[in-house]
Amino acid sequence: MGEGKQGVLVVVGHQNPVTQLQAKYKELETGFKDWLAKQSLPVEAVVVTATSSLQGAAIGGLMATFTNDLSSSLAAPPPPGASFNPRAMASLQQAQALSGGPFIQARNFAVMTGVNAGISCVLKRIRGKEDVQSSMVAAFGSGAVFTLVSGMGGGGPNLAVNVVSSGVLFALMQGGLFKLGEKFSKPAVEEDVMYSKTRGMLSRLGLNSYEKNFKTGFLTDTTLPLLTDSALRDVKIPPGPRLLILDHIQREAELNNNKGKGGRRT
Repeated sequence: MGEGKQGVLVVVGHQNPVTQLQAKYKELETGFKDWLAKQSLPVEAVVVTATSSLQGAAIGGLMATFTNDLSSSLAAPPPPGASFNPRAMASLQQAQALSGGPFIQARNFAVMTGVNAGISCVLKRIRGKEDVQSSMVAAFGSGAVFTLVSGMGGGGPNLAVNVVSSGVLFALMQGGLFKLGEKFSKPAVEEDVMYSKTRGMLSRLGLNSYEKNFKTGFLTDTTLPLLTDSALRDVKIPPGPRLLILDHIQREAELNNNKGKGGRRT
């Protein structure tokens, strides 16, 4: 009784702090989206634009910090007395806009992401969907405003042309990325259970390419025993494949009948 007892400390339900932070962030994000969905269109557009601008500014400033040396060399002013034609000066202005310091890049990225997100938000609320058209319109707006703010548009009579051309370039790039994302994000197409027997029959006969013809005419598995030459002709299946399909169905029917008779024998 006098002997001491050694206690064992057991921690129950301990969670990884990173996991807890992720769960908390997800909860806050969900709550914010729910609140935002209940707001009016102007409020939602302003909030989305502001938050996206802050994110863009952070990304732009961080990227410029890592590329500060390259930015300084590209953004260096021309030597004294050097003469540049207007086209060369426009190129220099573009290089300076794309290679500015952290504050310049933060501003540029804030404009791009904020305008893009704001336009997308408005179009989504009005049209009720997100598609490539909305994405391209938003990209055009962000490209045009970015050109004005960054100084890439230059000045004079070429300003409008540069603004429009930049907007078109942004829109085309965004449209291409949207379509590419759609292609790779589409879920795998599930096999149509209504055509499992049809698919198997066509596969055995080497006629897989005609499955779409069956689907076009709504000739499902249940209609296989009822198929006629006329029905197959209506769905534009050539004579040769029609003969093979009808012969296969007839043989399957005879085989099933023989099996039925054999099963009843004593």
